[in-house]
Parts: sequence; structure tokens; C-alpha cells
Amino acid sequence: MKVLLVGLCGHMGQNVINTINTGKFDCELVAGVDPFAKGDECVPCATSFADANADVDIIVDFSHHSMTVEMTKFAVANGLPLLIATTGQTEDELAAIDEAAKSIPVFFAGNYSIGIALLCEMAKKTAAVFPDANIEIVETHHNRKIDAPSGTALALFNAIKESRPNATANMGRSGQMKRTEDEIGIQSIRLGDIVGIHEVIISTGAETITLKHEAHSRALFAEGALVAAKFLASKPAGLYKMTDMVKF
Repeated sequence: MKVLLVGLCGHMGQNVINTINTGKFDCELVAGVDPFAKGDECVPCATSFADANADVDIIVDFSHHSMTVEMTKFAVANGLPLLIATTGQTEDELAAIDEAAKSIPVFFAGNYSIGIALLCEMAKKTAAVFPDANIEIVETHHNRKIDAPSGTALALFNAIKESRPNATANMGRSGQMKRTEDEIGIQSIRLGDIVGIHEVIISTGAETITLKHEAHSRALFAEGALVAAKFLASKPAGLYKMTDMVKF
């Protein structure tokens, strides 16, 4: 499987390169796209999709959400499966992903950890068991992370919302206002070089359940993305997520 890596020069791009080089995932990095490419990358790397190599089997994106629209256009024009591992997309960018999925297979997840997929499932089921409990989501990441809340925190909220359709998100609570009955607080912390910690705190008043996942290495996300890429390569057009690949 020949891979075009978008965001090749970034922190996660380097993790993906190292993971591919282990030889465990039956794939080969043949090209990249990155606005910050200098010409000395390990494979030919274009600075825009206008010059990108389309002679690949799949696109893996670990760049920035601002590249989403052009990337989906390129993927559709060349009939290439697209795996998106960036977060923070605007409404227009999310619409571009949905539109692309009508023509090509697209895998879109806020987090490619199987453990996070399990955390989402547990959060959803716990919220269903305790329908009146207060729920808070706390996510902690390194100080370079741009978007807040994280895509994973939003995925957790959306998973809980499947059990609580009326749930509303309160992001970064402040001021003097009592929490509403349907409110789920989402708090974002940015510190040092923390890879990623996500907690879901569920309290009935009489008892509290805390669900927590901590990532110890960014290689975790690269490995999960390459497993998902192999899954996606043989799929028809459509929008895929972690629960399509991992069944609980």
C-alpha cells in the first residue's frame, strides 16, 4: 500500500514515518504534502496539492484542518481513499468531508487509539445507566496543541449524547450560572509535552465514576491510523469511524 502523507514535516508526521519504517504495517511511504517542506525530506514532498503525487493507494492526513478542503478535492479528483487524523474543522470543512465521502472512502476520527474508542463506548453506556448523573469531560494536552476542546473530547461528548439526546456542551465554564440539567462540561488543559489524557467524570451525588485514558506515546496514534488505513483501502465510498473498525 503506497501512502501519501499530508503533514509529513510535523511532529505526528515524523511518528508516522517511523512507524511505517518498522515494516509492521505492510505499507510504503512514497510521497508527502506539507507547506513547510524544504526539499530535503525522506520522500518527495510537495508544498501544495497542485504539485502532489497522485500515484499512491491512500492519503493519510496528520496536518492541519485548514488543508481539509483542498485535500478532499484532490482525493476525490484522483479517486483515492482518505484517512483524516486532524481535528478542529470548521463547519465548511466538515461539509467538505461529508461531500467527499459520497465519492470515496473517508476515515475520520478525532483519535485513532482503540483505547479511546473503548472509552467512548464505556462513557455512553455509563451515561445510560445513570441518566440523572452530572457528567464532566476533562482533556489535557501539550502546550503546542491549537484546537480546544480536543477532537477526542468532542467524540466523547457525542458518544454520551447518543444516550442523552438533550445533552448540551458547556466548554470552559465561567461566570455565575448554575449548571443546567442537560449540561456536560468540557474543560481543556494545556501543559508541557503531555501526549493526551482524557477523563469522563460521572457523579450521581451518592457515588462518582471516573473513566480515564492516558496516551504515553504519539506512536500510538500513528499505529492506529495505519491499521485504519489498511481497513479503509478495501472499502466502498462512505464515511467511516473507529466503531466501524472496532466492534465492542
